[in-house]
Amino acid sequence: MHLVTQEERNCQLMSNIKNPMGKPIIKVETEFCSRKLSLEINRVGFRTSASVIARYGDTVVLGTAMVSDKPAENCDYFPLSVDYEEKMYAAGKISGSRFIKREGRPSDEAILIGRLIDRPIRPLWPKGYRNEVQGVATVLSMDPEFRPDMIAMIALSTAFMLTGAPFDGPVAGLRVGMNSDGKFEAFLSSEEIKNSKLDLVVAGKDGAIMMVEAGASEVGEEDITGALEYALKTMKPALDLQKELVEKAQVKKQEYELALPDKAIQSQVESWVEGKLGEKLRVNLPERNELINELEKQMEEFFLDKLGEEDFLVKKKDLKEAFALAAHKDVRQGIVKSQARPDGRKFDEIRPLSSEVGLLPRAHGSSLFTRGVTQALNVVTLAPLSYAQVVDTMEHEGERRYMHHYNAPGYTVGEVRRLGSPGRREIGHGYLAERAIAPVLPEESDFPYTIRSVTEIMSQNGSTSMAATCSSCMALMDAGVPIKSPVSGIAMGLIMEDAKPYILSDIADAEDFAGDMDFKVAGTTNGITALQMDMKVHGLPIEVLKIALDKAKIGRAKILEHMLSVIEKPRSEISPYAPRVESIKINPDKIREVIGKGGETINKIIKETGAEIDIDDDGTIAVSAIDKTSIDNAIAYIKRLTAEPEVGKIYDGKVVKVVDFGAFVEIMPGKEGLVHISEMADERVKNSSDVAKLGDTVKVKLTTIDDQNRLVLSMKRANGKD
Repeated sequence: MHLVTQEERNCQLMSNIKNPMGKPIIKVETEFCSRKLSLEINRVGFRTSASVIARYGDTVVLGTAMVSDKPAENCDYFPLSVDYEEKMYAAGKISGSRFIKREGRPSDEAILIGRLIDRPIRPLWPKGYRNEVQGVATVLSMDPEFRPDMIAMIALSTAFMLTGAPFDGPVAGLRVGMNSDGKFEAFLSSEEIKNSKLDLVVAGKDGAIMMVEAGASEVGEEDITGALEYALKTMKPALDLQKELVEKAQVKKQEYELALPDKAIQSQVESWVEGKLGEKLRVNLPERNELINELEKQMEEFFLDKLGEEDFLVKKKDLKEAFALAAHKDVRQGIVKSQARPDGRKFDEIRPLSSEVGLLPRAHGSSLFTRGVTQALNVVTLAPLSYAQVVDTMEHEGERRYMHHYNAPGYTVGEVRRLGSPGRREIGHGYLAERAIAPVLPEESDFPYTIRSVTEIMSQNGSTSMAATCSSCMALMDAGVPIKSPVSGIAMGLIMEDAKPYILSDIADAEDFAGDMDFKVAGTTNGITALQMDMKVHGLPIEVLKIALDKAKIGRAKILEHMLSVIEKPRSEISPYAPRVESIKINPDKIREVIGKGGETINKIIKETGAEIDIDDDGTIAVSAIDKTSIDNAIAYIKRLTAEPEVGKIYDGKVVKVVDFGAFVEIMPGKEGLVHISEMADERVKNSSDVAKLGDTVKVKLTTIDDQNRLVLSMKRANGKD
């Protein structure tokens, strides 16, 4: 007998009902990676441009899209925003904060997922589209068996398709890992992903790759390629389901205008720049930028004279856009026709490299990595484990022991910008570099430190996230962090022309702006640890990415060779300014004795020794201080508190009570036993007080622990007399 679920009951009730806007509720579903995926519209969000409820297992995501009906005024970019909303209730949780219980600023993880969804969607809108577009994915219910981010991507792709706006979807995403048998599998559990060598996110459409992001434990290029092939094949049902829903919904296409450069102005500008670009501008930055800026100034002066001031001011914006397009076109033509890059390099040539370490005397570790005009300063700080970041999100709770933060103020690109909190780009670049390094960090038991790595970008001209990765690796080695293998990173570019790929190693800004792909790969000599790929075209075949991966491996090796020439391996000692941390293990039942009533004992140890003490539930105690003596004193104190009495061992004890029949002696904190009067001396003792007085320190031997756990001590046997 089939029991009707609440969801089925709700669907039966709604199946023949129209929503308040008079639209029928439509639901489609398919089998997707061994579970049912359903997409439903017209049930909620009546005033949105489009809203979709995506269900997969117990995960429910609401995808909403809003599209304005006319272009934004005075806007020279595509005003698209994509956000991912975590709701603690979705996981059946209430925030652990004592003061703030409602959701506020999104967590870094939510920001990163929003960015992850944005990246394959953004290129699929036509150039010149200026209508405001907003997509919000809200997780309403979360199946703890898998992460909900890829269902959110499917929900938003569907919502954008249903608006009728010129979105060239659908797209679908898949998170792929390797199971215990080494086979690729989607929707692994959090625990399985944690133990997997690969955590790969792929977004695709029509059999082509739109976006890739991955963290890996030194995985080979062939495994990455295999995972991409698996993902493209496996995501097809999710793409077909979106198309089916759009067809059933009979979506009305939006009428729109594109803000494209005036063809007449574009033609005039291209005629003016003819003969002024090309070989003359194939020089290193900043000389190239200076030449471009001077040429643009000359162009403006020419058209000011030709058009007159009033007409020139009206057309100035179009003239500048036309000039930028002409410059980008020149970069592409130089690569395709002359096999020449903007700065004159060969396709596989790395820009000049220079680095140094240990340049900041009080920092625990520091490095300066320079590649061409891109420059990254990294500073590493070590602290006890108690300084780890507390994580409390919809999906995760725990501590984050390693953090990489990335900063890139306006001066790094020669601009005046107000300083503020890090944006999505800064958070994303920092996370990519963090992910690249994390697989080679030592285990907590081998290196019990919280590690903060901060990259301060000094100058930007392409691939600062990979510069951050390289500088971070060198600073960690300078700090004496015993990483398993050094990591280097490189950004690869692509020009696709007449279906032929031109792949470029170590791309600079001009190639990034004019190109079709930004592919960042980081790893060790043993394999890849992180990668990220963004497209500017509507998808790429896997064969092209395979070539890019192989060329990236060669480029990474060249950069790593340079890094190792500066610092070959981690320093054998940490900085004298870094705290020393040592660990001991005690019986977990003894933890309360170290802490004491109301923390009295542990606070006493900290006060007397000057050390910091962190205790884990498993009995691991980390003791830290700048001064080694403080650590030794604290550890000795803890050992005395937690030591177990050993029969046959001799102790220096303190007389705590004298009675007619002997004396009670404390051999360790809280542990005392009786020395019977007959065991106080070789000769007969008439009065106990003749041999032992209150407060005396005496040598005793533990002879027995009786069946009531009482300690039996002997003074005479401590002197070798049995």
